[in-house]
Amino acid sequence: MKRSMKILMLLAAFALIVAACSSSDDATTTTQAAAGTDTTMAAGEELIVGVSWNNYNEERWAQWDEPAIKAALEAAGATYISTDAGSSAEQQAADVENLISQGATALIILAQDGVAIKPAVQSALDQGIAVISYDRLIEDENAFYVTFDNVEVGRMQAAAILEQAPTGNYVMIKGNSADANADFLRGGQQEVLQAAIDAGDITIVGDSYTDNWAPEVAQTNMEQFLTVNDNDIQAVVASNDGMAGGVVAALAAQGLDGLVPVSGQDGDGAALNRVALGTQTVDVWKDARVLGTVAGEVAALLASGTALDAIPGAIVFTTPGGNDMNTILIAPQPITQANLNLVVDAGWITVEDLCKDVEAGSVAVCP
Repeated sequence: MKRSMKILMLLAAFALIVAACSSSDDATTTTQAAAGTDTTMAAGEELIVGVSWNNYNEERWAQWDEPAIKAALEAAGATYISTDAGSSAEQQAADVENLISQGATALIILAQDGVAIKPAVQSALDQGIAVISYDRLIEDENAFYVTFDNVEVGRMQAAAILEQAPTGNYVMIKGNSADANADFLRGGQQEVLQAAIDAGDITIVGDSYTDNWAPEVAQTNMEQFLTVNDNDIQAVVASNDGMAGGVVAALAAQGLDGLVPVSGQDGDGAALNRVALGTQTVDVWKDARVLGTVAGEVAALLASGTALDAIPGAIVFTTPGGNDMNTILIAPQPITQANLNLVVDAGWITVEDLCKDVEAGSVAVCP
């Protein structure tokens, strides 16, 4: 099949995916296909998309995101290359230059540090190489931003915890301070909790960033909050599943696991098992297969010459830094014991893994 035909087929398929993942009533996740997409490129030009991973060791990237990106690029006739920065902002800057030297015509960057990576991004843009800010924000109006609605994720986390613990002392375990998502999540959480705070129903007694979103750092921070407050903690809003695991470990050491509501996000297998066990209250599921597919298809379109504002489904998102970025926001889904069947039915996790050590019949999905 000629590449021009592949690109046309890609556009049609991509429009269907965007329609499927923008069913939320929230205006920020409702998108409209842009008209006038230009897929013209030089005959015989090779599409090479470089992906810069900030830390490939995290379970999610290898299991879900990368396969989806690869499949989308293969369908578009594009070649996939990648690097892993190992959680080093300095290494990631060098990695971007490495990908460019390998002939990348578009880059997908999962930023370790959204500020530190900006010079490397500018270098790519100056050379006419399209850049996608993947999952985490890079403040540059000339890049394309593909992510989940992270403010909504924060709202969902806080709402689920507030329902279980309408009064008492709260601890907020935030993500990496260099990642804008940490503040997007925290902002959404605050929106939901503010009325209860103003009424004096809840008090935030601990609020900490977590270097590199590391579970062990979250565990240490939680241990300190428990000590300072003599274990008088009624709820923990943890911003992702890895950190939730650290929090639950700290609670377990004090005999409080399963008694103190804890939030998370990402749909990690261990976290979903904790939801089934009752030690984690909610896991906001972000189907990374959708995110990876969308990013791969956008990258192929940009590499073929499509303008940022001509990407099907693109909306304009005003960043905290005041940049208007072309963006696709994908709607998340909160998972509790009541709807665990959703992740099983979607093929995200097996019943065996989900229900490990869960008492038979205690949760509907666990026989």
